[in-house]
Amino acid sequence: MRRRIFVAATLAALVGAPALAQKDAGGVIVIGQSVPLSGSNKELGEDIREGALAYLKKVNESGGVNGRKVELVSLDDANDTKRSEANTKVLIEQNNALALFGYGSATLSRPALPHVEAARIAFVAPFTGADPMRKFNRFVYNHRAGYSDEMEKVVEHFTTFGIKKFAIVHYDDAIGKENLGAVERALKARNLSPVAVASLQRTQTDLSKEIAKVLQANPDVVITTVLYKHAADFVKLSRKQGSGAQFVSNSFPGSTALAQALGADGLGVAMAQVVPTVTKRSVPIVKEYQEAIEKQTGKKQYSFQALESYIAMKVLVEGIRRAGPKVDREGLLKALDTIQNYDLGGYVVSFTPTNHNGSSFVSLTILGRDLAFKD
Repeated sequence: MRRRIFVAATLAALVGAPALAQKDAGGVIVIGQSVPLSGSNKELGEDIREGALAYLKKVNESGGVNGRKVELVSLDDANDTKRSEANTKVLIEQNNALALFGYGSATLSRPALPHVEAARIAFVAPFTGADPMRKFNRFVYNHRAGYSDEMEKVVEHFTTFGIKKFAIVHYDDAIGKENLGAVERALKARNLSPVAVASLQRTQTDLSKEIAKVLQANPDVVITTVLYKHAADFVKLSRKQGSGAQFVSNSFPGSTALAQALGADGLGVAMAQVVPTVTKRSVPIVKEYQEAIEKQTGKKQYSFQALESYIAMKVLVEGIRRAGPKVDREGLLKALDTIQNYDLGGYVVSFTPTNHNGSSFVSLTILGRDLAFKD
């Protein structure tokens, strides 16, 4: 069982709490994180946290960064936007975090942004490829490719084989419509348009109408951009009704959760990934991650999301190292902007003072009989 540490924050602690300037105490460096560790999407949150902890264990056992230990303080937001905002205030004002790291989605990240900007604190590695989070913000650093990059890769792959009939499943909200737009742009660049579009509510349980709409169009490829439960239900119910379409998900649901939800019914489902395959030890960063996560958890269980988090924390720690022993929030921002063409071991991240989208790496994987996504 994964080791879980829950840091509780009460509402009373938020009331009237004054904004604090971040000061260098010369002791432990605190990195703050709001992430779902309970409720829906907790599997993703646990993967994100474990990957980051695995790298920090490696760093701290080697003496820390510039002689200082680095601590990750994780607050559970249960995938609730109000809690992610409240957690952000606690992390900034009470935990005096040097940086914020690894929020679980765009919907959880966006409520934090006003507080991030007011505190002038680095917001590193939000786990999302949504376009709104990739528009340049002085304080936001995206370590991974965007959903637009993923959809371009998916559409390019299938159209190479002459496939033209695509359907799209998305959420009927701001982020979901951005995902829809990403697919539509990739199709339009090839003089194509979707043969069917299904819009879901995040709380929806009955998918019958949307499935009927998609199947009536007889698509060759169905692209899902929704959370793992909806994606898995859409695939399984569609196949039960005789659909022979190729189903493809973007990275949004998290490969571990999606594979578990699909089970054997999901064999052959494809998924876009924004890091190398977690079993490919020939890639140096993958081998490094595997060794670190085994030491952290005591198990040889790997996930794309934990690898992604491991990579992202390695980037953040490199920024802290470059900022020097007396690192503060402003110094870290300047140091992160110097991370250009940084090869972490087969995965390159590059920031500039005007571009904080660090990577465009995308690969396609398939769910095999061992219920793992592989390329």
